[in-house]
Amino acid sequence: MFYEVSKEVFDKLPTFVVGVVAVTGINNAREVPAIAQMLQENEQATIRYFQESGNKAKNDPCVVPYREAFRAIGINPNRYACAAEALMDRLAKGKGLPSINPAVDLGNAISLKYKLPIGAHDMYTFVRPDGTGRGAEDTGLEVRPATAEDTFRPFGAPEGEFDNPDAGEIVYVSGHEVRTRRWTWRQSEVGKMTEKTSAVLYPIDGFSDLNLDEVHKAMKEFTEMIANYFAQSGRSCTVATGLVDKDNRRFEF
Repeated sequence: MFYEVSKEVFDKLPTFVVGVVAVTGINNAREVPAIAQMLQENEQATIRYFQESGNKAKNDPCVVPYREAFRAIGINPNRYACAAEALMDRLAKGKGLPSINPAVDLGNAISLKYKLPIGAHDMYTFVRPDGTGRGAEDTGLEVRPATAEDTFRPFGAPEGEFDNPDAGEIVYVSGHEVRTRRWTWRQSEVGKMTEKTSAVLYPIDGFSDLNLDEVHKAMKEFTEMIANYFAQSGRSCTVATGLVDKDNRRFEF
């Protein structure tokens, strides 16, 4: 499988980096109290941070560069917030985060801790660029400008109901199935984490001149948490990590 960012994205965001954590063999159907506790602790820490600073999420120094990057790729950050800003804004306004399942909760917990946008995608739903081979070894996820062939199934939408992204909009996409619209704004119903998910790809979006250390720390914490808490009964998870940047646009795992 692979994860790849197109040259067109790096032309607009030359310092963009993605830490990639690809995991197989997880058990996402059972409760993991340590992850639930980690999420709760990081929620409370985030709430305290905004109470003490008096900042709004959109003005936080860790969020502002993402808002500027949104503008650089033609997205209005006042209408479409990046994933990390959306999480922090929800907590700053006194709204809690629902517990979804351990794989999602872990991503949200680490996102809050390091103030990084982090996605979570079921790898066995990936397809080839021609739309075939769901879950096959040569399938993957790309970050690129959207085309007229691309479709997006909104979260919670029934099967067969699709939107079309704007032409040239930066999307996360597998084949022509858009998995996240407007870069890190909103994920699709296709590829979401469920209790049946056994393989997950976490992309951690950052910048080489801003928060590369945090990206590496987040990757390390994912690896440790997965090894300690996600193994199936009687066997170990496998974890592959890599860094994608303008000089290394593709990671195969």
